[in-house]
Amino acid sequence: MKIGIIGTGAIGGTIAKKMVAAGHQVSVSNSDEFDQLEKRANELGALPSTIENLVKDVNVVILSVPTIAISSLPKTLFDKMPQDTIVVDTSNYYPFRDADIEEIKNGKVESVWVSEQIGRPVIKAFNNLLAESLISGGKPEGAAERIAMAISGDDSKAKGIISGLIHEAGYDVVDAGNLESSWRHQPGTPAYCTELNVTELKQALNDGIKEVAAQIRDSVIRLFTDRTTQPSHEEIVEFNRSLFPKNPKMN
Repeated sequence: MKIGIIGTGAIGGTIAKKMVAAGHQVSVSNSDEFDQLEKRANELGALPSTIENLVKDVNVVILSVPTIAISSLPKTLFDKMPQDTIVVDTSNYYPFRDADIEEIKNGKVESVWVSEQIGRPVIKAFNNLLAESLISGGKPEGAAERIAMAISGDDSKAKGIISGLIHEAGYDVVDAGNLESSWRHQPGTPAYCTELNVTELKQALNDGIKEVAAQIRDSVIRLFTDRTTQPSHEEIVEFNRSLFPKNPKMN
């Protein structure tokens, strides 16, 4: 499969590496000068591409940039892309980084907003795990305590294809519903960055409360910002779990 990834940071770069390892042809683009992009692509085992060329001849485009950067993408970027090309949104909205996006602040689901900005349907995936979880948490299919990843979208065929990529990356998949339901694995919910298996993730998705998610998200950021030392990966996961007494890992 031909996969194009826009963004080569901790999440986009890790996805690129995993998809290359799975045997896919991966092209990447970022905001760097092309010589720096070539260097990064070489590190990932991928092909460097301009953003305009990247979307022309791929089966899947993965957007792995901060939410605020979505509106800065070229306005006509996806106009000539084939209609059956799947677009995946991995972003998570954080006001301290992404500034105030009034529609999202007023309750619009993040990936619904992304879909409207680019004028294309999207699948929400690869967003509810920490970068370190994605880097080192993958296990072979059928392994005990394999971490599960949530996926949302309105196209069941597209979700099936992306679920296959998630399995290849080393994770089980839980279908969280349509794109409007993707709030269930956004920041501030029990399903976000808590490293759960399939059964646990299904429960966590059901336990989320949309009306309080943004408040929880922002309180977590304030707490970590006030720390004088960087928390470990394990500390972050345990803290995220502790926010939700009903989280399966806290029982």
